[in-house]
Amino acid sequence: MSEMTGTTQEEVPKARPWLLHVDGSSTAQGSGASIILTTPQGDDMEFTVKFEFNASNNEAEYEALVLGMRIAQDAGASHLLAYSDSQLIVKQVNGEYEAKEKA
Repeated sequence: MSEMTGTTQEEVPKARPWLLHVDGSSTAQGSGASIILTTPQGDDMEFTVKFEFNASNNEAEYEALVLGMRIAQDAGASHLLAYSDSQLIVKQVNGEYEAKEKA
C-alpha cells in the first residue's frame, strides 16, 4: 500500500480519500492493466487496458500505477491511497528501494 498526495501530512483533508487498486500483467500474448478507482462515496470505476507495446511484468505494474494516477487526477481526486500487489513497485514508490537502472 502506498499513499500518494500532493499535500503535506498536516494539510490532508479529513474527508475520505479516493482508493486506487492497480495490477499490471505481462504474458506472451501481451501486457495490460486492471485498474479500480473508488470515490470517497464508495462508487467504483473499473478499467481494463491492453497495452499496445511489449512490457515486462514490472513495467506493466508501473504503467498500471501511472495510468491509474492519471485517471484519478482527471476524475478530480486530490487525496489518493494507491494499492498494488507488486512489492517492488510499492517499496520503490515509498522510497524503501531505489531503482538500479534509469528507464
